[in-house]
Amino acid sequence: MRGWRLVTSVLLLLVGGVCAEGLLEVSMGRLTELQLNFSTPTEFLLQNIPANVSVIIFQVHSQYVNVTLSFTKIPERNDSEVSSDAGVLSVLSPGQIRCTWYVETASPNTVLASALSIPYTERDPIPGACNQEFDLEIDPNIYLQYNLYETVIKFAPANLGYARNATASGCDNQTGQNTRWRLQYDVYQYFLPENNLSEATVISHLQRMSTVSQVSTNGKKLTTLTSSDRSTMSFSSIPGQGIIYNVIVRDPFLNTSAAYVPVHTYACNFTSAMDNCYTLGKVSSKIFFTLFAILGLFVCFLGHRFLKAGFFFTGFIIFGFLMFVLLTRVTTLGYGDRLTFTALTGILGGVLLMGFWWRFGCVYICMLLVGLVLGFLVSSIVFFTPIGDFNTFRNDTVFWLTFTCIALLAPMCLLPFPRILNILSCSIVGSYGVVLAVDSYLYTSLSYITLNILKRALNSDFSTVYTSVPFQTNDFIIIAVWAGLALSGAVTQFYRERERPPFPPTPYVMWKRDRERRITNILDPIYHTPPLKERLLANLARFRDLFRKEQPLGERTPLLL
Repeated sequence: MRGWRLVTSVLLLLVGGVCAEGLLEVSMGRLTELQLNFSTPTEFLLQNIPANVSVIIFQVHSQYVNVTLSFTKIPERNDSEVSSDAGVLSVLSPGQIRCTWYVETASPNTVLASALSIPYTERDPIPGACNQEFDLEIDPNIYLQYNLYETVIKFAPANLGYARNATASGCDNQTGQNTRWRLQYDVYQYFLPENNLSEATVISHLQRMSTVSQVSTNGKKLTTLTSSDRSTMSFSSIPGQGIIYNVIVRDPFLNTSAAYVPVHTYACNFTSAMDNCYTLGKVSSKIFFTLFAILGLFVCFLGHRFLKAGFFFTGFIIFGFLMFVLLTRVTTLGYGDRLTFTALTGILGGVLLMGFWWRFGCVYICMLLVGLVLGFLVSSIVFFTPIGDFNTFRNDTVFWLTFTCIALLAPMCLLPFPRILNILSCSIVGSYGVVLAVDSYLYTSLSYITLNILKRALNSDFSTVYTSVPFQTNDFIIIAVWAGLALSGAVTQFYRERERPPFPPTPYVMWKRDRERRITNILDPIYHTPPLKERLLANLARFRDLFRKEQPLGERTPLLL
């Protein structure tokens, strides 16, 4: 009997220990890091809530594993949120001084997460209080979706704040200064460190985008939406680069504000068997851009000296680019197959342009194509700057007309000076090929100079996307390398070609002239050489005469000829 009592006591102590481990007390505004596991749901307790606080947003974040955050121990659809960036909003009743939330995960592995509670007063707007689309009655979350081209965020509209014992104002279609329609929404973006996929990094940086003051200080404000605008935004996808988004809702009448629950993305999948966030660089892409970089580096320093190699490089770019766009828009081929056909078409295009120069030798037509490639890169650089995010260029017609005019500006200005145009194009475009190869192995934002233009050509909805990218240490180093290669390549070629003619004669004309010279020039030794048949007969006659002279007269016998 005593043994059973001892066993029962031990079990009760174990159960009590588990319950104690599952209860975690938090403080307002302070980040709490924790380890979540499948077997033990975690209960969060917030106590001693001040009387002037009317609502509290409680949020839990993990790197990529979904967590379930709810008001009750048994989550239901209308009172819980399942996400890697989950948040709920608790509306406090009069006299309430404590709140409880429950967090659990379905992952069998331990999950590193962070929890944070943020209080707001009756004067602050309430994020997601006019929700009519998502499951929660009041939903302060930002919902994110991404694909190869764009990342889209959506959020529920906010409402005006109110005291604990008051009633919320309606979310109907009435307008005026005393309704939610006066609210404004500022959208912010924050880039995580490049090439950093660690859990600790995203957990620590999420705190910098959680409160109003932190978001305003650390984030980059992209745009401001009014209550009459759609509560959705689109951005360019940057696979492998961690980005945090958040929205601050402002009440300009009371000069107050509140922050939604931040959401983050890497635009890639951490758990995929192939092409996950850790293995984004595909082998086919690395091979393609490595070979392209080797050719580009050769052209950067010797493109004008070996003119046909420079023309091959230009034809490869033009035909390869057009073929990749065509295959992507009209076929369902995989990336590797499209890259293979692009390479084959590029080689064919390079041979055609090289053959055109060999046969016709038309300098200005060839230089026009070379200048268009340079102009395309220059125009892409212009729209890579903040100019590309101007609302004027959301219109596809305006964008492509402006892009084409800038692209034509370079060849039109430099076409009267074809050697200068060719050397500048070879050095700048050839060195950019090295930048694209670096991006295959080490992330750099400079690849999006041309990639954003390619995305816009492939996706008709890309015009509404914000194309801002991070500029961090790697990018400044690659910019310096690109500038150094382009400058040294141009100087080297100008120095080597300073005493040479601007362009060599047409190869076909030189070949034809040399052939005619061999036929008509009497000074050519080949002209005096008899044909092979005549030389054989002459040698045979000489041998016969020599044989007759060596025989005695009496022994001479007639030869049968």
